[in-house]
Amino acid sequence: MHYKIRCAYPDISWDNFNESPDLKTQLEGFQNYTGYYPESVHVDKIYWTRENRAWCKKRGIKMNGPPLGRLPANVSKEQKRQANKSERIRNSIEGKFGQGKRRFSLNRIMAKLSHTSETAIAITFLVMNLSTWLWGLFLDFLCQCMSSAPFLCKFDYSNLYINLIIFNKRLSFLFD
Repeated sequence: MHYKIRCAYPDISWDNFNESPDLKTQLEGFQNYTGYYPESVHVDKIYWTRENRAWCKKRGIKMNGPPLGRLPANVSKEQKRQANKSERIRNSIEGKFGQGKRRFSLNRIMAKLSHTSETAIAITFLVMNLSTWLWGLFLDFLCQCMSSAPFLCKFDYSNLYINLIIFNKRLSFLFD
């Protein structure tokens, strides 16, 4: 069986360019892959163009960010809470890219051909996912050992154990 891997991003370029027009292509690729558009997108300010907003609104996709024009004088607490929640989601995604650049050398890809670059990027994200999965497996193992090993009882691991369980629950969506 042959699988054709198609990069969702249309062009790989090492030059600076404005990527805001590519939002539609990305969302169309998502729709072709899943069969539906996402409920919301959490993007940088560069994507907050009138054209992108209108395109997303037409398809029922919520886009983060303030409305265009002058900011309203009074913003409700619900709108502030929603904006903060959206910003946290976007920051976690940006943080994962930063981790890929710092720990997994995503910023050091030196391939000259686009398909070689795509392969290097895909392998980097595969390794990042495996690392997260193995870390969760290690935390599960550690929690099992702490709860069942009597020789560990002489140390006060209660706070560490609770923190590990909470952290493990935060990562549990990766293993479902």
